[in-house]
Amino acid sequence: MMKRREILGFGSLLAAPLLARANDYPQAPISLVTPLAAGDAADRAARLMGQELSRLLDTAVTVVNRPGAGGWLGTQSVIHAPKDGYTLLYAQNSPLTIRRVLEPAAANYDPLKELTPLALTSRSPSVLVVHKDAPFKTLKEMIGHASRAPNGVRVGNAGPGSVGDVSVQLINAATGATLSSVNYKGAAPAITDLLGGHIEGVILALGAVSTHLRSGSLRALAISSPFPEFPDVPTLRQLGYKADILGVWFGFFMPAGVPKTVVDRLVPALEQVTRNAGISAQLLPAGIIQEWGSSRALSAEISNEFRSVSELLGPKARNAI
Repeated sequence: MMKRREILGFGSLLAAPLLARANDYPQAPISLVTPLAAGDAADRAARLMGQELSRLLDTAVTVVNRPGAGGWLGTQSVIHAPKDGYTLLYAQNSPLTIRRVLEPAAANYDPLKELTPLALTSRSPSVLVVHKDAPFKTLKEMIGHASRAPNGVRVGNAGPGSVGDVSVQLINAATGATLSSVNYKGAAPAITDLLGGHIEGVILALGAVSTHLRSGSLRALAISSPFPEFPDVPTLRQLGYKADILGVWFGFFMPAGVPKTVVDRLVPALEQVTRNAGISAQLLPAGIIQEWGSSRALSAEISNEFRSVSELLGPKARNAI
């Protein structure tokens, strides 16, 4: 029978390879899960950053698209993934904040407890745009028109509970407006209806409408945060209101419980990727700004937005959505 000292020594030998593997991370390909459809601007961001991360870590980083249910399907798949450091999540704010308010039974997770927030890396402002021939030139005029027009003012968005959908509620709460939110299955059909005159405006990520803004077929009345290409488009706060419409932000996560050595290896690499000037230059025309934020900054973003959306979407507002 082994003596206690021999057992302890044998256990140390078994633990040594595991510790070495953690310290030498990564030693296998990494799956980068994104709850987004392939081909959009955010998916391109994930792929560009994944390529650079692969170079920095000297291992394959493969993007895995798992869209659906407002992003919570892909998010939950990472929550339940092995805690070995080989599954990353690149997610936008919707499944981390908005969906948890609107669909608590389905999105019944806490990203600050069941995920390891690594870094905030990207932002894409949301923008309220109207047709170039709209009878209003400013947000104030749009609000006035909504109170007089027989059909009011209808503002399209990319889907129920999307950033654009919630932002209509934010505008109404902040300004006293009576705008109506119209849900679509994605940005493209909402833009088509706006160009065809079936609705009066849309609130979408800037990248979805930037081409139309450059061509002059659409005009922007408000934006969630300043953007260098369109410096004259104001935020609601710049117009004197107490709240802005929601923008889209993206961050990197891993399942809760991954080894600290993995986090310590990944975070500096993610910072290098985020600050990469070449990647930033490629994403800026698509309406995405690369912006580095620490794990603490990402956690604060989640907490603050979840609280503000929860306060806004009481039972009455939630039923309206």
